[in-house]
Order: sequence, then structure tokens, then C-alpha cells
Amino acid sequence: MNVSLDKELIEYKSCHLCPRNCGVNRYETVGFCKEKSALHVSRAALHMWEEPCISGSSGSGTVFFSGCNMGCVFCQNKAISRGEVGKKISIDRLVDIFFELEDKGANNINLVTGDMFIPTIRTAIEIAKSKGLTLPFLFNTSSYLNLDAVKSLDGLIDIYLPDLKYIRERDAIKYSNAHGYVQAARAAIDEMVRQQPACLFIEKDCPEKAAIDNNTDKQTIRAHTEKILQKGVVVRHLLMPGMLIQAKLIVKYLYDRYGNNIFISLMNQYTPSGNLEGFAEIDRKVAQAEYDSLIDYAAQIGVTNGFMQIGETAKESFIPQFDLTGV
Repeated sequence: MNVSLDKELIEYKSCHLCPRNCGVNRYETVGFCKEKSALHVSRAALHMWEEPCISGSSGSGTVFFSGCNMGCVFCQNKAISRGEVGKKISIDRLVDIFFELEDKGANNINLVTGDMFIPTIRTAIEIAKSKGLTLPFLFNTSSYLNLDAVKSLDGLIDIYLPDLKYIRERDAIKYSNAHGYVQAARAAIDEMVRQQPACLFIEKDCPEKAAIDNNTDKQTIRAHTEKILQKGVVVRHLLMPGMLIQAKLIVKYLYDRYGNNIFISLMNQYTPSGNLEGFAEIDRKVAQAEYDSLIDYAAQIGVTNGFMQIGETAKESFIPQFDLTGV
């Protein structure tokens, strides 16, 4: 454990976790991500709205970290991405949160936007595993990471849930102020797939309540099974208004490179922030016809391992409350 702690000190003293390469001493000042070295968490709770093989019926044990190394003009979670909301916690408290989520029945421990805290997260996972935690650890990321940061997670992360936001560099710069995003994200996802080259599922029994029998006034319980992901990579892409061509290019890139070794999750939940002055072209929801075209294209080129969203997801109620629940 001392080796991990020593490395943690080195990485935070001159931060190069992401391609911004701030090089700042985060024990003394914040980087672009608005965070120092102390863990900053805004919510820890069961989340039911991830991909079905991640949430299942029991929920994914999500830990939302504050701060962000991206600069998306359309950010839906500004309260936490700019480090304005959250609570500073210790490594020991983070480990306790992992076990609390396990006790609540979580299918996994889902580390949401933990990119800025990778050194500390590594240590927390090592401690939790040494204490007997057996749930899969899931790393939920923008993919705007330096390759060494991803490599340092080898052997600790069971499931990767990366975004591939852009395949056109000009859009990464315009909408996320993320120079070098495309190259960095491609390299990061390559490394994630190297670490977890195939998706592994388990069949899980899930009791569910049936309707009350009017004859007996009793509620019966019936069981079903569901597949829950234990290892692998699920790459997400959020379709944005007017960017259907880019989305199709991303799907083609992912399928050509990884085939059905990964799952591709195509999302339609883009929600205009209401404060997009100068970006009128993305100040609307995605049209159903745009999303349908993307889904049809994925099917046409042969994608079989994929997820799509159904119904009204582009609304504020889809965004969780960052109210320090579970922290």
C-alpha cells in the first residue's frame, strides 16, 4: 500500500492526468478541473438509469465526483463539473461508501467522472478489495485522459464506460474546449479494451413484485433473471443536434476497430442548458428522426452489441440531484 500512496503524492504534485497537462501542484492549487487533491464527492446512491446490464433491477452504485477536466458549453451537470457542489471526504470514507452501496444491493461500484482523482481512487479500490469487496468496479469517464493515467488502472477496473464525444477535432475544441480530445480519447479507449477485451455477464435472479391478487388481497412475488455485466467496455456516444454525420462516423469507427467485442451505447438525452449564447445550433433537443437515423445506420453496418434509449430522456428529471445523498 505504501507504493500506491507514494505514487499518489507524485502524481498530484505535478498533475498530468489529462491532456491539458496543467502541471500544477494540486496539494496547493486547483487545475483546470477546479479541484485540488482532496476527494470531492456530490452524491453516492443507487442509480437505475444506466444501461440495463449495468443498473439491472437493483441499481448501479454510483459515486459522483465533483470537478471536470472538460469544458463543455452544454454541460448538464454544471453544479458539480465546476466544483461548486460536493463534500470533501477522506479515502477511508470513500471505501466506506463502497461497502454501503454494496449493502444496498448495488450491482457494481460506478465511479462517475473520477478522472481528476485517479491516484486516490486506485488506493481506495485496493483498500476495498483487501477488505473483501467483490463487486465489479466501473470507471465512467469522458475519455479525455492521458494514456499513463488509464494504464495505471489496469487490474483494478472491471468495466469501462467511456464517452467518445467527438471524432472531429474542431468540434471538440468549439464545444468542449478540449484540444487533442480525439487522439487522447481513441488512445484511452484502446487501452481500456486492451485491459478488458471482452464483455462477461452473469445471470442474476431478480425477484419482482406482481400485481395484488384481487381474490386473496395478497401480493405475489415472481422471479426473473437478467444479465449483469461483470467485465468489459461499453462506449457511449451522446447524439447532439445537427451532428448526425459525426455520430455515424463514430459508430463506424468503433465497429470497424472493435467489432462486437464492445457494446456501443447511443444516447438521445441531450438537454439544452438554456444558456447557450453563441451556440444557437445546439440550443435544441435532438429530433427523433435524427436519432432514428443513427440507430438504423448502426444496424445497417452490423452492430449487434448496442443500446438505445427509448422515450423522453431529454429532460431535467433525468439528471440526478447532487444534494450530498450518501456522502
